[in-house]
Amino acid sequence: MASARWNSFIQFLCEIYQLPDDLRQSAVDELLTTRSEWPWVERDRATFVYDSVTAHRVSVNIDIVNRDPPFENLVRLDDTSLWYFQRYFDRDALVDYMFAIDDPGTPLAQEVNLMDRVDRFWEADPLNALTVQTAQVSTSVLQMPRARPVPSWRAMTAVPRGNVYRHRFSSTHLAFNDRNLWVYTPPGYDPSSNHVYPLLILMDGQWALNILEVPYIADALIKHGRMEPVIIAMLAAGSQSERVTEYIGNDNHYALVVAELLPFLQTEHRIEPVNLGLGGVGEGAVAAAHAALKNPAIFAHLIMISPPLGGKPAVRKLREYVERFRDSPLLPRRIFHSVGRYEQDMRFYQPALALRGILERRMGHDPDLQYKFVELGSGHSLVAFKSVMPEALAHVFPARASQAP
Repeated sequence: MASARWNSFIQFLCEIYQLPDDLRQSAVDELLTTRSEWPWVERDRATFVYDSVTAHRVSVNIDIVNRDPPFENLVRLDDTSLWYFQRYFDRDALVDYMFAIDDPGTPLAQEVNLMDRVDRFWEADPLNALTVQTAQVSTSVLQMPRARPVPSWRAMTAVPRGNVYRHRFSSTHLAFNDRNLWVYTPPGYDPSSNHVYPLLILMDGQWALNILEVPYIADALIKHGRMEPVIIAMLAAGSQSERVTEYIGNDNHYALVVAELLPFLQTEHRIEPVNLGLGGVGEGAVAAAHAALKNPAIFAHLIMISPPLGGKPAVRKLREYVERFRDSPLLPRRIFHSVGRYEQDMRFYQPALALRGILERRMGHDPDLQYKFVELGSGHSLVAFKSVMPEALAHVFPARASQAP
């Protein structure tokens, strides 16, 4: 909602430049006091502002800027504490950003300790309440008018809730001990009954449980008849370097899933043995695809959100996935696939379009294949993953006719 006096940021600028120098700060204070929603979005233009009298340089780090560092520099309004930057975005854009205050501006690729730099120079937008909070950092979110919603699913108090159980899980195939394994059971789940449930295994369980709010999304979808009740297992990943090694084309990870994780889950929970799904984001999506393609008769449901199917690392292995989807005699029956329009072109976007073409052609000849592709107005970000997760879950495990409201 615009402030009482200004209907646009340009109108504010025009007025302030007509004011005497000693009155400009009062106008800035009024703007920041009366306007509650930042960035200021006007159709396809967004205005970012930052308030500081001590900063020497202010930049906004936007996850869709294709340079290193991915900064746009703010301009300081003369004789005021207000810094601002304006940019046009697609109207479905949903992007992460942070402010960089007096950052050295050196390429991030050369940074020895990036988190130290983030802690020292970067911060979320203090004027924007829409944020994504990770264990390391809080980032702000720009949501253009036609962007997918990213509500707080856990705040929906009228939704019947399932339960989440935490286990400690070890693997001999990947040589790790005591990682967290969270298992969601849907509302009405009774471990003593004979009823069995489909199973979805999600990689990067720490993200699925917390930032992506998968259990809360599942609760809402089940209540409204968009998704059948399923059990969802969320296994925590290792470090980023371990993720790449474990997830990209690793038969040991597949062995973990089928020889260790599945037997454990089937012992602990009431799981339908031949109605299984796999899913993940980023490298986790690649791991899900690898396992599903090795055994599509069992893993009939597949979620791939922003899989890196090209570029470094493991270029050859990644490119083989597109060929495997083309050549495999059998595929998972229900596949969800998404990519961000602003993700790296050769690593994410172009391979996603190539895979889309292959799977849409296969769907034309295979009536049992249900493939859905979504292009997001986003970069490679957790807020983008969260925004598309409801569509992914609803597509791969749609409610059966008897479960519709």
